[in-house]
Amino acid sequence: MTQSWQAIRAEAERRMSVGEWRPGDFIPSEADLATEFRCSRATVNRALQSLAADGLLERRRRAGTKVASLPVKHAAFRVPLLRAEIEETGARYRHMLLDQRTEPANLEVQRRMRLTEARDLLHLKTLHLADDQPYCLEDRWINPTALPGLHQIDFAAMSANEVLLRQVPLSTGEMVLSATAATAEDAERLGTTAGAALFELQRSTWDGDRPVTAVRLLFPPGYRMRSAV
Repeated sequence: MTQSWQAIRAEAERRMSVGEWRPGDFIPSEADLATEFRCSRATVNRALQSLAADGLLERRRRAGTKVASLPVKHAAFRVPLLRAEIEETGARYRHMLLDQRTEPANLEVQRRMRLTEARDLLHLKTLHLADDQPYCLEDRWINPTALPGLHQIDFAAMSANEVLLRQVPLSTGEMVLSATAATAEDAERLGTTAGAALFELQRSTWDGDRPVTAVRLLFPPGYRMRSAV
């Protein structure tokens, strides 16, 4: 069956969201995609041009088409990409998915996401590393209605931070910065001692009126936050 350009676009977005096409990867040529989807190259071109217009793909004559490192359509509310933040220092980035489960939002998360009831959210805990050293401990809640196909995504392959920046437009957000004392569990994961002063960043984001995510990031002693103004 011949595919419409909208169906091809949707499949391309799915492949990016689950990590089949990763940031910086070159995707198959228009000719190869036309063969795969049994359609004309013009149909494929329209789908890819649509994705490029939204900042999800980068297209260059003769060089090919690749997945954008960070889509420009998400610039309405700036959220740092932790992988890029680490790689900019010259360090090697990787992340470890520590826990993933679906559970009712607690009262604190309901307040931060402005939820009127304790709906089920995806709860993830992730450790981000720079040259295999703990860089940031992430505790995140995601609203399933904000990200289609959420439960098909392999967050061990691509962090929730990166998936959300790639797939969900963020229009508004709230951020709170503070210092906090490391619990025994936090200290073990961040390679420090219980009671050590950690830099804490709490952030909640929305797409219009729809809550997207609430995250708590903990950074070990010595972390320095940089921001351009």
